[in-house]
Amino acid sequence: MARSSADAQPDARGCCGSCGDYLRSAKFLLYVGHALSTWGDRMWHFAVSLFLVELYGNSLLLTAVYGLVVAGSVLLLGAIIGDWVDKNPRLKVAQSSLIVQNACVILCGVLLMMVFLFKAELVALYQGWLLTLCYILVITIANIANLASTATGITIQRDWVVVVAGDNRSKLADMNATIRRIDQLTNILAPMAVGQIMTFGSPVIGCGFISGWNLVSMCLEYLLLWNVYQKTPALAHKASSKIEESELKQLNNLKESESKPNEGVKLIDGKDVSVFEPSQEEVSCCSRMAEPVTTFRDGWVAYYNQPVFLAGLGLAFLYMTVLGFDCITTGYAYTQGLSGSTLSLLMGASAITGIMGTVAFTWLRRRCGLVRTGIISGIAQFACLLLCVISVFMPGSPLDLSVSPFADISARLFESSPLPTMAPEAAIPEVPFTTIMPVLANESLSVNGTDPGMTPDFVPLVSVSLLFAGVIAARIGLWSFDLTVTQLIQENVVESERGIINGVQNSMNYLLDLLHFIMVILAPNPEAFGLLVLISVSFVAMGHIMYFRFAQKTLGSSVFRCCSREPRVGADDSAPSDASEALSA
Repeated sequence: MARSSADAQPDARGCCGSCGDYLRSAKFLLYVGHALSTWGDRMWHFAVSLFLVELYGNSLLLTAVYGLVVAGSVLLLGAIIGDWVDKNPRLKVAQSSLIVQNACVILCGVLLMMVFLFKAELVALYQGWLLTLCYILVITIANIANLASTATGITIQRDWVVVVAGDNRSKLADMNATIRRIDQLTNILAPMAVGQIMTFGSPVIGCGFISGWNLVSMCLEYLLLWNVYQKTPALAHKASSKIEESELKQLNNLKESESKPNEGVKLIDGKDVSVFEPSQEEVSCCSRMAEPVTTFRDGWVAYYNQPVFLAGLGLAFLYMTVLGFDCITTGYAYTQGLSGSTLSLLMGASAITGIMGTVAFTWLRRRCGLVRTGIISGIAQFACLLLCVISVFMPGSPLDLSVSPFADISARLFESSPLPTMAPEAAIPEVPFTTIMPVLANESLSVNGTDPGMTPDFVPLVSVSLLFAGVIAARIGLWSFDLTVTQLIQENVVESERGIINGVQNSMNYLLDLLHFIMVILAPNPEAFGLLVLISVSFVAMGHIMYFRFAQKTLGSSVFRCCSREPRVGADDSAPSDASEALSA
């Protein structure tokens, strides 16, 4: 007995020691920092829409302008942000983007508090122009915060994770999956938390809470990044950029040419005649002015020339969809009689299926390889979305092709609502929507050909039930596919181009997301939502066809053979994957 107890003590110490080592590891610290950063981002993105609606008299104008500015900025500046990430040391990029992002959110929160407290006085000053200036400042500062958040996401999720994982591809896959699980949880919990604060408090309290959170979070994230950097020496070494090498060669050639005595001089009739050449200051000034345009062009060209171009383009096409839990799908659900509590439960179910998708990704990657995981995930997502296609033609669907898709009934629907559907993740406080439900429910009843005097319980829910069943189930394949393309880009893009390629990928995602909002603007009626569903499923199908073409080029005739040369967990994972071998060939 004494011997067994003595043996148990070292085991207990070993277990506690391994647990302590994990809690102090760079991987765990990276998770904690990402969780803090994502929590703050989700709270801010959810709350800023509510703040802008509240400020502008319960109108969606400021929210629409903010969304357009954010999408346009990332679309134009994504490659430039990525190039900046590539050309600077990792710690400097991470710390700078972290400070800029949180400082902008704090400043924007304080400015919003001032506007809420002194809105009446601001309206009276300079005929309201001062208040308009405040609106412009809020949108501008919030946009800068989003650009800094984009830089943070590129450098941490697309670069630091790869370096921390090293050559172990299974570890990289597990880290990517864990980060996505953190994203899924914060997508639900963070809006719920800030929504409760704003519901039972006030917008001023909400602004103050978010500003205080970002201040504390910035300090903690700064320390966590520093510790991760110290524990991972490889982060201090960064591959030199090709651009820097070419610039260095040009500089050396310039110095060599300056040493020649007859440079820029022609001998005519025995006389020295100077030939006009632009000065170095003029050349450098012009080149600096053209540098953003050149970077933008080179970034998109480099993205097109990547071996994983079709895979990345296929992922971007998945953003051209209304089949997600954003403000569009939420608004449609309300027109069909669903309550806020029901949508909250559906959001929770979507988070669970999203986490299931991350688990499925790690399992499929071990069994079938990385490229084939994307094929299986795409088939699973598309099969689930067929339920959404069926829902368009089921009882309760408001699809009516005789109604013009450009008829503007949205103003009439939301005319009596103090807070229209504005929440991007549908974690909506119950109180603001108590007055909108009767109006929307009655409108839905009349659209579906039912007596408007009837209660919402009599609304046929077959169509909307199938719609959300398909959306929720499809998230398993969606997030597994997203992780597949993410790791393909991480493994097959050279280190010196990771930032700019991922920046262009973000631009592509925002471009297709912007197009889907434009599509809704052109056809905002509930009667036209069925057409939007069909268009969305078509774009998802095109995205997966592009990925299938990429897989066919990569694997050849063995694309459907569900076996993998990838090593199992615990084996030497430094060996190249099936995708890496084919792409390098």
